[in-house]
Amino acid sequence: MALILTFLGKGGIGRTTVAIATAKKFAAQGKRVLLAGQEPIPAMSLLLGTPVSASPTEIAPNLQAVYLSATVMLEQNWTQIKELEAQYLRSPTLKSVYGQELGILPGMDTALALNAIREYDKSGQYDVIIYDGSGDMQTLRMVGIPDILSWYVRRFRKVLSNSDLGGMLAPFIQPIASAIFSVSSSLDELAKDSDNQATSILEAGKAALANPKRVTAYLVTTEDPIAIATAKYLWGSAQQVALTVSGVLLNRSTVTDALTAEFEPLSLSSIPHREGDDWQPLIDALPDFQNVANVPKSVTVDVANRQVQVFLPSFDKKQVKLTQYGPEITIEAGDQRHNLDLPSPLRGQPVQGAKFQNGYLIISF
Repeated sequence: MALILTFLGKGGIGRTTVAIATAKKFAAQGKRVLLAGQEPIPAMSLLLGTPVSASPTEIAPNLQAVYLSATVMLEQNWTQIKELEAQYLRSPTLKSVYGQELGILPGMDTALALNAIREYDKSGQYDVIIYDGSGDMQTLRMVGIPDILSWYVRRFRKVLSNSDLGGMLAPFIQPIASAIFSVSSSLDELAKDSDNQATSILEAGKAALANPKRVTAYLVTTEDPIAIATAKYLWGSAQQVALTVSGVLLNRSTVTDALTAEFEPLSLSSIPHREGDDWQPLIDALPDFQNVANVPKSVTVDVANRQVQVFLPSFDKKQVKLTQYGPEITIEAGDQRHNLDLPSPLRGQPVQGAKFQNGYLIISF
């Protein structure tokens, strides 16, 4: 399993430069590194001095780079879907639709990128995967896909099974399955296997995201007030998808007491300006990404005291909303909602009180 590392911050502040320096740092330590860019824009290739394609390209010893091209990934996945359909259906219907003609709808690129990172991680070929994405809310929504999809699965599966619609459809599932599927097992069996596999993937993604030694992010900013405000907003938003932010990289800026106070308790590192092709000063200035000091967890559950603490830095009380419509707690902050999947002693229990204090939403049951 690889360490998956990404960077968050305002556009144009040098995230790609920092990502490349980080990749070079790990590679120099003997780690097998994959540097993955979201789209085939020229910046990464120009900075690396080597063309990067949709297949991993050897850049230097221990270092490969790849562009996560949405069109290429969609075409590859579509081929797999057609193969599965041909395996299970007597009369495949998708054989006349070709991956080469499919267009990219909004959101498809991030989902495909997340799946590609999962596949590269599962391959065991890399010790470190550095994702150089958009570095904004799009990246956060991408890494939050496992948690959000798992909520949809557990909530809507139960709703459907308890509904009149589900009851009406149940008697017809078996004969339809026998007529369409060229397999002896029932559709229920297939659905069960599929659900188990999907659930396993989602739970593995959630577990990785909750472990900062597996998946973590760093804020990149300058001393520009807009860049600082953007970084702080993304810091708070990252907590809503349970992504740990482990530190702040001040690109071309100096650490000051004022900046330290802005991002407390995160550690700050000053990254110098790159001169020509000399990357070493940047590499030397980077923190030890594998020896991260303790940073606040996104969610801390204290079952004994029937209390949950949610870390929401950069938000104030007026920006945080707590609701309980169903069996779970919903927290709204910024432009995101997070449904807390609580342990059984607290699940479904009514909230007795809540307060916002020192960046924490403290919920009592």
